Amino acid sequence: MKFNTTSFLKRIKISFCILMFSTVFFNINVKEANADFKALTPCKESPAFKKRLKSAVKKLENRLTLYTPESKEAKFLIKEIEATKTRFSRYSEKDSLLCGKEGLPHLITSGQMDRANEYVIPAMFFIYIFGWIGWVGRKYLQFASTQKNPFENEIIIDVPTALPIMNSGFLWPVEFWKEFVNGELFAADEDITVSPR
Repeated sequence: MKFNTTSFLKRIKISFCILMFSTVFFNINVKEANADFKALTPCKESPAFKKRLKSAVKKLENRLTLYTPESKEAKFLIKEIEATKTRFSRYSEKDSLLCGKEGLPHLITSGQMDRANEYVIPAMFFIYIFGWIGWVGRKYLQFASTQKNPFENEIIIDVPTALPIMNSGFLWPVEFWKEFVNGELFAADEDITVSPR
């Protein structure tokens, strides 16, 4: 039995209508969030943020005095000092980034559109990578189930086969949509084992 996409979409529409009806009928009051950021200051103006920068650089400079200037440890620490200064300057250059009393940058994820760049892009990357890992794992398990000893292939990964599957997983949203529309995404009812009751 193939997955019926239209009945699935009908169920989603009905669930949405029930949710909307219950919200109106039961008069659920959802108050708008008014975020107050008075406790936060822009990072470039925050004294605690500047103090953290000085402290981080001072620790690295103290470690640097333990090594000769030509050693590779000293060269590494010099690069680390520059990277620390660059990281802190990037945070202070962003006008919208706010720091707390402790001097650490805070991301505002309250849903305000003027702060969307702080959470939307990282969230999209997270969802993409999370989906990629799941999709590749699913494809590999489908491959393993066709082999002579599927349980062994699940435990001991066949690397020459897994690498091409892993590389092809970058287009997982397209493949997902194609399988969803064709009805291949979900298993048939008769393929799913049900415990006797």
